[in-house]
Amino acid sequence: MSVVFVAAAQLPTPFAIFTMHGFRDETSGKEHVALTLGDVADGQPVLGRLHSECLTGDALFSLRCDCGAQLEAALRAIAAEGRGVLLYLRQEGRGIGLLNKIRAYELQDGGADTVEANERLGFAADQRDYAICQPMLDHLGISAIRLMTNNPRKVNALQGFGVRVAERVPLQVGENLHNKLYLATKAGKLGHMLGLQHQGEIE
Repeated sequence: MSVVFVAAAQLPTPFAIFTMHGFRDETSGKEHVALTLGDVADGQPVLGRLHSECLTGDALFSLRCDCGAQLEAALRAIAAEGRGVLLYLRQEGRGIGLLNKIRAYELQDGGADTVEANERLGFAADQRDYAICQPMLDHLGISAIRLMTNNPRKVNALQGFGVRVAERVPLQVGENLHNKLYLATKAGKLGHMLGLQHQGEIE
């Protein structure tokens, strides 16, 4: 895999003025970004999140998932701390793409849960590849992270790529009447750590 840095620029947001770093995966052709705030290359663990693209949740305010709420909460947390990183990864629908995600939603409208829908379409429950994160974090000088996530797969993936996860910070927001089954499926079938208290130091 060849992930290359392209450019960086300021990105003013309602939360803070971030620096946006653009990267291109020359293998897949996908473009990813990292938002940083403060000095993230000082060797200390950085508050951060790996956020996979969710057009419906992030941009269209969908209540079928908790993605948009998690994105906003992560940016607010980084802004409050004055230092952090968010990797925005172009892996829509847990890696199956936008149109297949809509097909999966159609199956969910018929009674399937999010895992069953993906599998009926011939996909794994989660096809995301977090290997793209390592070269992005390396470029930013980040070797240790306090990871905002409920997903143990993200923790294990980063540790497998040599990134030290100093802490898992739960990010449980956005529950509503429309996504209760979705969240229950993430917990029951995908192992997401929902409803747990702060886990503290991993190492």
